[in-house]
Amino acid sequence: MNTISIQIPSIVENIRMIESFIDNAKERFHLDEDLYGNIMIAVTEAVNNAIRHGNSGNSAKNVFLSLTLHDNLLKFIVKDEGPGFNYEQLPDPTAPENLEKPGGRGIFLMKHLSDEVEFRENGKTVELSFYMNS
Repeated sequence: MNTISIQIPSIVENIRMIESFIDNAKERFHLDEDLYGNIMIAVTEAVNNAIRHGNSGNSAKNVFLSLTLHDNLLKFIVKDEGPGFNYEQLPDPTAPENLEKPGGRGIFLMKHLSDEVEFRENGKTVELSFYMNS
């Protein structure tokens, strides 16, 4: 099993560091373009949520990202230091009353771009799984 990780203070500009982390993973694990694109969007969305919502943009709190490769399964784990949230009570971004809202699509995107999304610790941790074509 192969694991790499990074920890960043909760500042939106630090998303660039996450993008570099994913770029490095692309090189290291030879990810194809489609998979890389899905990972980039889903993982940066998860980290962005952790910064903005989980840690409420408090730069004294950190966001942790780890990537584990086991056989052909890539698993990204994003964890924040916030109180968590009720991930089962999220509004549907495709509902007519929500279509015009600027936010609320992050988790929807993560679920569509990842092979599997799991929330742990009352929503403080999100696991995004991607299967690699061998």
